[in-house]
Amino acid sequence: MRGLACVLMFQTHCYDSWLGRDARKSTFFMWSQLGGTLPAPLFLFLAGISFALVTDKLRLKGVPAGQIARTTIRRGAEIFGLGLLFRLQEFLIAWGWAPWSDLLRVDILNTIGLSMMLMGVVCGIVLLFNSGSQTRFALGVTAAGLGMSISLLSPLLWTSWRPRWLPWPLESYIDGVHNLGQPQAWLFPIFPWSAFAFIGLAVGFFLLSDAARKRGATTFALAGAGGVGLIYLARWLDARPHQLYATYDFWHTSPNFFLIRVGILLVILAAAYLWCRWGAGQWGFSPLIQLGYTSLLVYWVHIEFVYGRLSILPKRAVDIRTASFGLLAIFLSMVLLSVLRTRLKGRGAEAVTWFYRPVKAS
Repeated sequence: MRGLACVLMFQTHCYDSWLGRDARKSTFFMWSQLGGTLPAPLFLFLAGISFALVTDKLRLKGVPAGQIARTTIRRGAEIFGLGLLFRLQEFLIAWGWAPWSDLLRVDILNTIGLSMMLMGVVCGIVLLFNSGSQTRFALGVTAAGLGMSISLLSPLLWTSWRPRWLPWPLESYIDGVHNLGQPQAWLFPIFPWSAFAFIGLAVGFFLLSDAARKRGATTFALAGAGGVGLIYLARWLDARPHQLYATYDFWHTSPNFFLIRVGILLVILAAAYLWCRWGAGQWGFSPLIQLGYTSLLVYWVHIEFVYGRLSILPKRAVDIRTASFGLLAIFLSMVLLSVLRTRLKGRGAEAVTWFYRPVKAS
């Protein structure tokens, strides 16, 4: 699933950066950018699932709730720090034409790190009051409730409840306002983006439950069916004549669009299980699985060759065919980079982000 997120990210960035004016008016470009609404939810959703795996492992080892919280919060802080470092790198590479405000842009790595820190706090609190057989259930329900709450609050925090009293670098983490006076759709503030991480956390604890493990493949089939049900429910809700919010922005803050994307994530989860258990994932080398091992690295590197000074094609100047060849070049080079990375670190080594490494309880 991480590898799929990488491929969707590559195509979105490549076509957005390189296609010229006429190509940008095409139906092809529209569908390309629609596919671009999935990589960020996928990365956050998978961060939540990985977080559940790590937290449950530490809990079963008898690690105290406070120590679990400190360990996971520290890992989230590391990712947040990497996000700040990435912004500094991009600013220095673009020295001379990038505005200084780019240093404070709320990007996806920042939000993943903050979401992990928030999940660490929440899990620590829940574990303080739940230590029995229903712990996973309590953690999952709490995570799902917080995920939906974040989604439901997002339209208000982008409009009538905007925290205008905060300095814009801080307000931007709430609503993505940056220094432009209005929330910006191209940024990744906590509202609504961290909701995907909390839903992933809930799904992770569900997958770890005894009942889900006993059902095996049926569990993933149910998840996929539930995803389809969420998509139809969200479409039905969106078609109602009366809406909850005075300002309704379907594509950016709508809880209905959030539910649709959660439904798609669950369908992808089921499809990925089928692919890995009975499909091409069993055939041998898998470029998607390989990219998934080093998703942070290929994210970090490909940006410069697509959007930066080292772009392999002229920006906003080529047709769909040329951009597609450029996309293929980016894909193959990132797979090669990923292979080199894992072989240098040892066969089967995983990426540097905390949720790809085993966490040892001290």
